[in-house]
Amino acid sequence: MTRDRQPITILMADDDEEDLQMTQEALQESRLGNDLRVTLDGEELMDYLLRRGQYVDPADSPKPGLILLDLNMPKKDGREALAEIKANPELRKIPVIVLTTSRAEEDIFRSYDLGVSSFITKPVTFDGLVVAMKVLAEYWFEIVELPNGK
Repeated sequence: MTRDRQPITILMADDDEEDLQMTQEALQESRLGNDLRVTLDGEELMDYLLRRGQYVDPADSPKPGLILLDLNMPKKDGREALAEIKANPELRKIPVIVLTTSRAEEDIFRSYDLGVSSFITKPVTFDGLVVAMKVLAEYWFEIVELPNGK
C-alpha cells in the first residue's frame, strides 16, 4: 500500500550517541528515505523548532513532519519539551513519538497526557530496532495521513 508521497523531515532528539547511531542505521536499514535531523537535548530541540540560534535559517532546519523524542536528556528533558511543543499552536500538530529506554508506567501515562502520538520503548538489540523502525515507517509514512508541514 505504498503511496506517492514526498519524504518528510524526521527530527530526532536524543543525547545518547550510541542510540543515535543505532537509530540512524536502523532507519537506513528499514529503507526509510526521509531526511533525518538530530538535536542532542531538549533546549536544542526547541531552538530547532522555534528557529532560534543556529537554526534560524529554514534551509538548515526544515519543519519536521515527525519528532522522535527521548525522555531523558540534559538541559531540558523530553517531558518538558513535549509539554512546550503541544502547548504551541504552531507546533502541536507535529506528531511526536517518544522513543526511550524508560518502561515506567508514570512516563507512559504522562507522555500520553501531554499529547504524545506514540510511546515506544527502545528495543535492546539492533535487529529489534530495525523491526521497530520498519513498522514505524510503514505506519507513519504509508498508512497515516500527516498534516502538510508547510
